[in-house]
Amino acid sequence: MNNPTKSTSKIILTVLVCTLLSFNLVYSVSAQSTIVKAEASTSQPRVGDTLTVNIKVSNVQNLFGVDVTLSWNQSVLTVISATSQLGVDSHPGGVLYETSSYPIEVVDDTASQSTGEYHLLATSTGSSTPAFSGSGTIATVTFNVTSAGPIGLVLASELSDHPASGGTANLIDHTDTVDSVTAVIPEFSSITTIIVLVVLATATVAAVSTKLLKSRASLSIKKATNI
Repeated sequence: MNNPTKSTSKIILTVLVCTLLSFNLVYSVSAQSTIVKAEASTSQPRVGDTLTVNIKVSNVQNLFGVDVTLSWNQSVLTVISATSQLGVDSHPGGVLYETSSYPIEVVDDTASQSTGEYHLLATSTGSSTPAFSGSGTIATVTFNVTSAGPIGLVLASELSDHPASGGTANLIDHTDTVDSVTAVIPEFSSITTIIVLVVLATATVAAVSTKLLKSRASLSIKKATNI
């Protein structure tokens, strides 16, 4: 015969375990860290290629302002363009909100090859403008790969939240990460290799033929002289 007390204890224990697991799952989801990442289109671009670096933020809450600096190795990369993705209405997949009355204030949005830096400083405005939450692309920077070697991406950023009415904004805790990228010398394709070999072989045959013709001509002259 089953013991009612023991059965009740098992039920209570099961409920407690399920409750603890549910709390742990909720905590794990809410505890996802905010990350700002410089994400490259490829890890091994070839010299002569175009490289795209997207600066992305993920798992952010209450974002109202961004201050981002991306640096690179100027001897390997030459910047072509830098485009901020501010205002999710005009840039789907971007970050920050704006309204017709309160546009996004961009303090700096410039890229310099001489310093090897791209800097973006911008913030939403207006107390009624909502803050941004979620994930999105802050900016896209495009480069030309000019030589082989590490591209040396360095990212530094600050994120600020929506200030309370009459208050000041607070910084949002996050982690900056960058992709490791090394530019390489392009390899010859099989077709290119065959073409090069054919050209070299043709040049070699032509050189040998020319040498033989000169030798025969010289021999003919010697015979004629002896006669």
